[in-house]
Amino acid sequence: MKLDLVTIKDLHVTLGGNPILRGVNAGLARGKITALIGLNGAGKSTLLRALVKEVRPDSGRIEFHCGHDHTRPDPQHVGYVPQRLRIEANLPLTVYDLFGIALQRRPIFLGAMRKVRQRMTHLLERVNAIHLLHKQVEKLSGGELQRVLLALAMEPHPELLLLDEPAAGIDFKEGEKFYDLIASLNRETDATILLVSHDTNVVDRMADHVLCLKDGRIACQGPPREIINERMLEEIFGSHKGFYDHHHPHSHPGK
Repeated sequence: MKLDLVTIKDLHVTLGGNPILRGVNAGLARGKITALIGLNGAGKSTLLRALVKEVRPDSGRIEFHCGHDHTRPDPQHVGYVPQRLRIEANLPLTVYDLFGIALQRRPIFLGAMRKVRQRMTHLLERVNAIHLLHKQVEKLSGGELQRVLLALAMEPHPELLLLDEPAAGIDFKEGEKFYDLIASLNRETDATILLVSHDTNVVDRMADHVLCLKDGRIACQGPPREIINERMLEEIFGSHKGFYDHHHPHSHPGK
C-alpha cells in the first residue's frame, strides 16, 4: 500500500485577523487525484496556498513524504495552476517570453538557449499547445491560457500538482478537453493531484478521493460514490447544493 504523499495535521491559518482554516486534517494519496470541494469562502484556495508555502500556518503541520525512501521533507517540485493569471494588457509578453523567464536565468531579451527552446516545445506539445508559442499571453483564450499554465506547472516533473478551479471561465467543450488532459497527465506521470472544482460531475468522474471543506474544516471525505449524492451534498452545502451540480453529461476519461 502506498503511503500518502502529503499529510496535513490540525492545520490552522488566519488571514487578516480572520480564521480561515480551523484544524484541517487530511491526506493526499500518492499518484491519485483528490478533489477538494466546498462553498466559496470555505478555505479551499488558502489550503492550496499553504501547500505551496504562500501563507504561513498559525499551527499544525504539512508533512511531505517524497522520494523513493519517503524521507525527504519537501517534494522536488510542486506544480500550481491558479484560477487566473493577471497580465498587464500593455505588456507584450508572448508565451515564448513567459517560458523563457520561467525556464532560464539569462535575460529573455538575449533569447532563449537551445535546451530551453527544446524544453518549451516538449512542454507545450504535452498539452497540445505548441501552436501558441509566439502568441501574446494577454490575447489567449481562457482555455489556451490554462493549457499554457498547466505546461509550466509540469516543469520539472512535479510530484504534487495543485489545480485551483483550473477550468473556471472556460466554456464547457474546452473544459471537457482540459480535464481529460489532466487525467491523461496523471496516468502518464503518476503525479499526485489536488483539484479544486465546483462541478460535481467533474469530481465524480475524475477523482479517486473527495475532501469536503466547510467552515475551514474537513466535514467529510471518501470516494466520489459516497460523497457525490443528493443526501450528502444537501448535508454539506444545504440550499447551495445546486450550485455544484451542472448536469452536464460526461464520459469517463479512463482513470
